[in-house]
Amino acid sequence: MDKERNKQWAVNFPKIKAVVVELDELVSRIKADYKIQKSVEEPFSINTFTTGSVAGTSTTGVNGQFVFSQVLIDCLLRLKYTSTDKKELIDFCQQQYESNRNELSNLREFDQDYSSKKVLWWYTRESFFYKILNAALRKQNIHLIFLFRKFIHDVYRRLKKDQAQHRLRVYRSQRISSDELITLRQCRDQFISVNSFFSTSTNKQKALSFLKISDGADNAESLLFEIDADPKMVTTKPFADVSAYSDYKDESEVLFMLGSIFRLNSVERNKNDQVWNIQMTLWNDDEHDLKQVLMDMKEQFVSEETNLQVLGKILWEMSQFDLAEKYFIRLLEQLPPNDPLRMDLYQDLGKLASNAGNLDKSMEWRQKAIALKKQNPSITSSSISKPKNSIGEARSKS
Repeated sequence: MDKERNKQWAVNFPKIKAVVVELDELVSRIKADYKIQKSVEEPFSINTFTTGSVAGTSTTGVNGQFVFSQVLIDCLLRLKYTSTDKKELIDFCQQQYESNRNELSNLREFDQDYSSKKVLWWYTRESFFYKILNAALRKQNIHLIFLFRKFIHDVYRRLKKDQAQHRLRVYRSQRISSDELITLRQCRDQFISVNSFFSTSTNKQKALSFLKISDGADNAESLLFEIDADPKMVTTKPFADVSAYSDYKDESEVLFMLGSIFRLNSVERNKNDQVWNIQMTLWNDDEHDLKQVLMDMKEQFVSEETNLQVLGKILWEMSQFDLAEKYFIRLLEQLPPNDPLRMDLYQDLGKLASNAGNLDKSMEWRQKAIALKKQNPSITSSSISKPKNSIGEARSKS
């Protein structure tokens, strides 16, 4: 078969995704296209920030979720990674794929040969790594994200190293529910942050080729995001062309960092193909109404070096009380018996238990703090058990 000649006539037929003459190449191409098609169909997880909204100033309000998702990412990227964390992640992945020989083989390869230089190769590959990480981000499974944080940081570093140098227009097709579309339409001229790595293409027709037009029966709508991205707007969330790491260089994939912020400019339906066109612009987290709020929250919670106590306090402020307790205890298990930080953690855990109405448990933690103080009279509490300022208070200062 003359591959090059067939490529020439295939250009006139947009539904033809590739001209392939080798079986192995065909199988790989199908896997790659399946990965993209699946991402189009998966739920679209975002946070929104509405300017001038009073209702959104609480920690658990719409704007609160937006801000704390940004603070949480910053905290996780600064947390040191341990061998215990990696073992827990590997064990979890093994349980998920215990009957899948192919993925177990991928997992062994990952465990033995992974390096930060290969992180985008792993991410663009159709394997457990991409599937579990993306599911964790999409569903906001904070503990799984915590276990993946080293690799999220590796993606960040690689995107920063390969940062696009010129303004780009990129595209992404997506299927969302009618209710989600209503939310997007209400966010016109407002800001959204994406809760996952955001994969796009410089090829508009390629993006559209993965989009099914809704017949209305599945209560789903077809979208095409058109995004203008200027590298001058990048301060903390890089984006880069990652085609070089993919098996297929013609995918023209541009990947945006987890938590990237976009301004939603317009939401309009194309009468010809019934696809909703969503025009967005990559935005800088120093250039909009969130600037002071984000600065206050990051200053309050995130320093150059952080630990599990800081993570616990962020989760506490997010009303994720069980997770806050989990990370306080996890840190306790890592500390030597006479570490001064134990005093703070006992007090934190005591207040958490008290807030939950578990007075007996609260008393147990407080007694541990008293006992530690008796053993080491010089130990003093160095932290405040819960941040004084809520997001609403921080915003009122701006």
